[in-house]
Amino acid sequence: MTVYRILVRHGLVEPGVRRRKRSDYKRWQRDRPMQLWQMDIVGGVMLVDPLTGELTEAKIVTGVDDHSRYCVIASVVERATGRAVCSAFAQALQMFGVPEEVLTDNGKQFTDRFGHGGEVLFDRICRENGIAHRLTQPASPTTTGKVERFHQTLRRELLDDCGAFESIGAAQAALDVWVEEYNSVRPHQALEMQSPGDRFTPVPESERDVLGVRVPGVLALVPQQRTAPVTADPADVVPEGPADPPETVPVEPGGPVEFERVVPASGNLQVAGKQFWLGPARAGLTVTFWADTSVIHLLVAGTRIKSVRSHLSVTDLAQLAARGGRAAGPAPLPAGDGAAVFEVDRAVNNSGLVGLAGRQVLAAEILGGRQVGIRIDDETLSFFDPSSRELLRVRPNPLSPDEVRRLRGLRPAGPPPRPRVEPVRVQRRVSATGTVMVCRQVVSLGRPYAGQTVTVHVAESTITVELDSQVRVIQRTTDIPVRHVKANKPREVSDVV
Repeated sequence: MTVYRILVRHGLVEPGVRRRKRSDYKRWQRDRPMQLWQMDIVGGVMLVDPLTGELTEAKIVTGVDDHSRYCVIASVVERATGRAVCSAFAQALQMFGVPEEVLTDNGKQFTDRFGHGGEVLFDRICRENGIAHRLTQPASPTTTGKVERFHQTLRRELLDDCGAFESIGAAQAALDVWVEEYNSVRPHQALEMQSPGDRFTPVPESERDVLGVRVPGVLALVPQQRTAPVTADPADVVPEGPADPPETVPVEPGGPVEFERVVPASGNLQVAGKQFWLGPARAGLTVTFWADTSVIHLLVAGTRIKSVRSHLSVTDLAQLAARGGRAAGPAPLPAGDGAAVFEVDRAVNNSGLVGLAGRQVLAAEILGGRQVGIRIDDETLSFFDPSSRELLRVRPNPLSPDEVRRLRGLRPAGPPPRPRVEPVRVQRRVSATGTVMVCRQVVSLGRPYAGQTVTVHVAESTITVELDSQVRVIQRTTDIPVRHVKANKPREVSDVV
């Protein structure tokens, strides 16, 4: 909203009178502190898992006072969900008081303007506290230019050089130190070389006590963020409860592990970087996972509801065991002997599908036009090269035992196919945001490596990146084959001089 429109709306300028000094607007704002906040979300905070070296990107919920440029919100969150954003907003309201207006973009955390048009949690907080929620027009980032300019300063002075943090708490501590300097010490050119703290005037506590800040109770359910790893000697740590320490979990290395997870309201569970869709109808149920390095079974009340190919390594199983898992019993296979394993040969069509028992089963689009062997067991279909028996893909088995027995060309299975032993060596150029794309999987390396060409080793379940004198191993989340080996495509040389 322009300066002229704000002055007209508050009766300080007659409609049609466009020539007015900007000092009138500044004087009006100085007399009306806490009139408008601008809020947004910015990325660029890298978190590193000290056990696996895996990098993830956290977000920062930001807010600045429109008049003074004072940073009123700077909260690091692992995921910028609606509840996390509203929790940061509510804490700022309790600390500084309630502004008259809040200006945001049209993100789903702030509004359902382009959805069903309902009231999201952020709108509810604004309504209950008498805050006018202003929205920008689509594709107009300059409307929230002051908070965007704050983001630029934040990246240049902190995020571009701080490296990766081991926890949300460590990132928040570093951010708090920088924000304190930004608000109190750092001069601001737009403020006539004053600091934002010299211009910022929060709502007096006496006025805050009259009305108070209304915060929905649902914000108490905001999920906990990642905490720092325990580095102290286990012998010096006093357990807080009767639970046994992770060292006593009797799980053999690489052996199957059982653990429980509660289905969230979205119906989408996440375990070790992979999502398991169970549907909103199962929200609140406790699901038992039976997992090893080859297959994962999901059970509800002792009944197997789903089986998928495992993406877990031996290290992943050990971490799950240390976080409340236990040694698993026998695999929950379906009724029947489960001992018979068969094979058939099929041709993959151009869409990557094969025909089995009247079904179109996905193999892989990259295998289109090839003749493959299919090893059929109780849980999976293993697609392999008939000549070398090299494992190409593994998919869940949708066929019943009766359908398997009626397959054309059925024969007893040979030895299990094996994946290629040596990983594929590729090169990638790190983008300006510090990421590379490998097999359609985004791998975050950090902004300090932007522009460098790195060597990546792509194996069946891991991606290994060589960085200077260190090696980072990341768990694969896709099964897309390698299509590009070099970092840059060769340029065609023109014969025209």
